[in-house]
Amino acid sequence: MIEVRNLTRVFRTYKKQPGFWGGIKGLFKREFEETAAAKDITFDIAEGEFVGFLGPNGAGKTTTLKMLSGLIYPTSGTARVAGYDPTKRENAYRRLFALVLGQKNQLWWDLPAQESFLLLRHIYGIPAKQYQDTLDELVDLLDVRAKLNVMVRELSLGERMKMELIAALLHRPRVLFLDEPTIGLDVVSQKAVRNFLREYNRKYKVTILLTSHYMADIKELCERVIVIHKGIKIYDGALDRLEATGGRKKIIKFRPAQLPFPALDELAGGKSTVADDGEVVLHVPSDQVVSISQRILAAGPVADITIEDVPLEDVITELFNAH
Repeated sequence: MIEVRNLTRVFRTYKKQPGFWGGIKGLFKREFEETAAAKDITFDIAEGEFVGFLGPNGAGKTTTLKMLSGLIYPTSGTARVAGYDPTKRENAYRRLFALVLGQKNQLWWDLPAQESFLLLRHIYGIPAKQYQDTLDELVDLLDVRAKLNVMVRELSLGERMKMELIAALLHRPRVLFLDEPTIGLDVVSQKAVRNFLREYNRKYKVTILLTSHYMADIKELCERVIVIHKGIKIYDGALDRLEATGGRKKIIKFRPAQLPFPALDELAGGKSTVADDGEVVLHVPSDQVVSISQRILAAGPVADITIEDVPLEDVITELFNAH
């Protein structure tokens, strides 16, 4: 469904010198800086796949989505979505995909969402029955029927995002680009949006490319992830395999009955952290978890002890640092 080959986008930005005289100098001699927001990115996504697109701020995620949407042109490389070239911006292609930006609205701020939906119906030329059937289904799935006639400015952030998703899906796109759709939402709204996306993907086999800084979104929705850093793809594969790289270590947390705890340095090899509440955190190799836990319990009285996997956030952070 999505084929990307050596996609590159370079932005040329003006470097202004500070102060008044810096502005004057800039009138006669300007310095420019080139930044590669995306650099030789290549990947394929099959129809119906739900893929996570990860990277730190400024890594090039949104730039890539905008190139796939035809909003900006690549400097070099090619992309095809369902056989279409996004740079041509054909009407047939624009009816085939939807782009949802978590920090930007497409709904009219001073009108009820339903009015914007009607406008989109005419823009996309959706038949009346298909429009009503789709709207009824989406409204019920997201549980916002009571809010259809409320002005968008008066909706909560979670309700507004649900309306944005409805607006994006009214024309039944085959491809959905989501750029941080749960940003700023409370845990209840995040869960509702995740449940909706999972069900919609399962039912209609829509191809979804999702960027998010909430690892809960990625873990619950995506089996495959693409990770980019400084515009370069550094990982493309199963989420389970990425998590397994963190499985080489475990985190042991325990709360001694009293501090200082005997033999702490020997247990952690000199590497441990002690929280303000007295909890001790050790990062240990997986094959040493049992022996170190036994030594902790034998070294002195312990009020509580837990063994945890390394969080996905830490695994990805290590991946960034390695590049």
